[in-house]
Amino acid sequence: MPKKTKKQQPGGTPATVALTTAGVSFTVHAYDHDPSHPSYGEEAAEAMGVSPDRVFKTLVADVDGTLTVAVVPVAGSLDLKALATAVSGKRAAMADPTLAERTTGYVRGGISPLGQRKKLPTVLDASASAHATICVSAGRRGLEVELSPTDLAHLTDATLAPIARA
Repeated sequence: MPKKTKKQQPGGTPATVALTTAGVSFTVHAYDHDPSHPSYGEEAAEAMGVSPDRVFKTLVADVDGTLTVAVVPVAGSLDLKALATAVSGKRAAMADPTLAERTTGYVRGGISPLGQRKKLPTVLDASASAHATICVSAGRRGLEVELSPTDLAHLTDATLAPIARA
């Protein structure tokens, strides 16, 4: 039996393909990634000239044995206790980076909440709703997508909750 392969649009990532397939309005922002930059998210905000409050990073945590995606502004950090509470869990810790990469299909610094290999429970920080659009990784370092937080929450079945610390 022939092996089935996923067809992607030329130059597309699973995230941009998912957005296109869903018919959602989005803008792609590409920039030259500097491997020596200390923060992927801050680098993206600087390169795009966008406030760090509007650029969100995608983190993968382990909540009571379940991998869970947390999407928080790059200007802050993830409150693990708040994340656990948001998904009715007791304990949360950052997931092993190799496991996060293998499960999502993306490399660290390029993990997108969209188009993941395995759909994981997702929590979007409530601050996202204060913006008309936010930016998240498009699935590789140096590539971001800008979309409405409502569309992101809908496409990822995300829960909105205050999970970020300033």
